[in-house]
Amino acid sequence: MSLPDGLSRRAMLMKLGILFNAAVGAILAVPIVSYILSPVIRERRPRYESWLKLGPLDRFPAGQTRLAVYRNPVVNPTDGETANIPCWVRNVDGQKFQVFAINCAHLGCPVRWFPQSGLFMCPCHGGAYYSDGSRASGPPERGLFEYRHKLEQGNLFIDAGQMPTTGAPTAGLTNINVGRPPCA
Repeated sequence: MSLPDGLSRRAMLMKLGILFNAAVGAILAVPIVSYILSPVIRERRPRYESWLKLGPLDRFPAGQTRLAVYRNPVVNPTDGETANIPCWVRNVDGQKFQVFAINCAHLGCPVRWFPQSGLFMCPCHGGAYYSDGSRASGPPERGLFEYRHKLEQGNLFIDAGQMPTTGAPTAGLTNINVGRPPCA
């Protein structure tokens, strides 16, 4: 059976099928192409390579440890309050500073500073750290993560490019001896 313009039913359905498949292909191609081209078309925002300001030096008196907060440089509008990241700033002698991540090296729980004992304490499993961030006792196998920092024009800046990790690197924990069978 043919239509009046000479187009058969089979040819018309074939053309409709090809048109439908082309439309579906175009709809699927949009997100795939945008994903592939995203590094090129994405807007340039300050990333983790940037130094972040914690505040003026007079906010951190000599011989004291204070809580400071910085804004995550890679933030989404939906992040809200979770984009504010706390850290501990220790002013050793007025000239030397140490900036510690708030996370315990054991499981990442937030540590608290106790000036009476001069210790950072973790509430989760009883981990304790000395004022210089080194391990004092408990399950953590290493000290607190310390941010790189710099002093410029009376302000304290940190390099937030290295995010704190929980636990020690696995390369330091493994002792592989070639030729010896592993322990059972």
